[in-house]
Amino acid sequence: MRSCTVRLLALWSAMLAAIAASDVRAQGSFYDPAAMEIPGKPGTLIRSEVLTAGPWGSTAYRVLYRSTNPKGEPIAVSGVIVVPLQPGPRSGRDIVAWAHPTSGVARRCAPSLRPTVLQRIQGLSDMIGRGYIVTATDYPGLGTAGVHPYMVGESEGRAVLDSVRAARALSRANAGARYAVWGHSQGGHAALFAGEMARRYMPDLQLTGVATAAPATEIGALMRADLTEQSGKVLTSFALWSWSQIYNVPLEPVLQDRVRLVFNRIVGECNESLREDLGLWLSEQPFEREGFLKVDVTAIEPWRDLIARNTPGQALAGAPLFIAQGEADTTVRPKITEDFAARLCARRTPLRLVWMPGVDHASAAVQSAGAAVAWIAGRFKGDPPPDDCPRR
Repeated sequence: MRSCTVRLLALWSAMLAAIAASDVRAQGSFYDPAAMEIPGKPGTLIRSEVLTAGPWGSTAYRVLYRSTNPKGEPIAVSGVIVVPLQPGPRSGRDIVAWAHPTSGVARRCAPSLRPTVLQRIQGLSDMIGRGYIVTATDYPGLGTAGVHPYMVGESEGRAVLDSVRAARALSRANAGARYAVWGHSQGGHAALFAGEMARRYMPDLQLTGVATAAPATEIGALMRADLTEQSGKVLTSFALWSWSQIYNVPLEPVLQDRVRLVFNRIVGECNESLREDLGLWLSEQPFEREGFLKVDVTAIEPWRDLIARNTPGQALAGAPLFIAQGEADTTVRPKITEDFAARLCARRTPLRLVWMPGVDHASAAVQSAGAAVAWIAGRFKGDPPPDDCPRR
């Protein structure tokens, strides 16, 4: 059995290497700006191009726009902007910034590189039908060069907010000054940080609401709960690798030496398809036999401080919130979301909390998209935000 698994891993690694090479070639020059093109005001466009296929009643653009990294240095970020064809209001169209769930930490894992990128924006047809512009950032380091700051809240938040600015810079979009944010899983984490930093980072525009599905909130609690699951080991690997690169923290003190090659293979893979999920499952099998971490990273420095720094909820939410949570979720556990919601209520944050019986992590955004978009529509209309917190 062990030799069979080893042969499968070798075969799968060869297949992934071929796929990676193909994806890198597919990027072409669009994702590689010259050094002189990168400096500029965050959210301004470097370039854009029309995608060959957009949803009915809209035009979809692949874009490359300017943002800043955790050090405040200028970087390029890629993504997609979808614009309705019907005429917009004189005040400009409202904008929804979609923040995608985990796709991986390798450059080739950018959603905008996939032919299915538009199908993965949950609620897109509904949002286009309501006349909203929809942006979908790849986040830094996916598509473009550099380290992907996975679960680095400030960086994710900047990329999301700067995608709104990029929509306003797209001359054909007729974008207004109001926007909402909508994200799933990692994207829920990004959306929460975008809300918390919106007034500080982008005070000239009006954030009306932040909608999330199964958001990653209490990072330490999630890591401890998820290390018994295959998906948890993979997501923790993504975070540890990214943070080790971003914050210059060595992995040797925490990572079991005998699984280092497996770890390196995992962080080079994506998880946006059944094929890739199978590859991750095969790659993760040695973790089951050999163990993964030497220590509890949530209890030692500098990891404990990094976890705290990248856990949302330490600042005001910035806008009314919508949180949808599947009750069958074993990646973002319902109790963790419930505890986070209680803290929001204690701060008197208007909160719509939707529990979904039988819904797992992967389906959370699909199952809640209709409710989330309807809630966002209420925020754009100026309706009083619904509040599911206990009566105060």
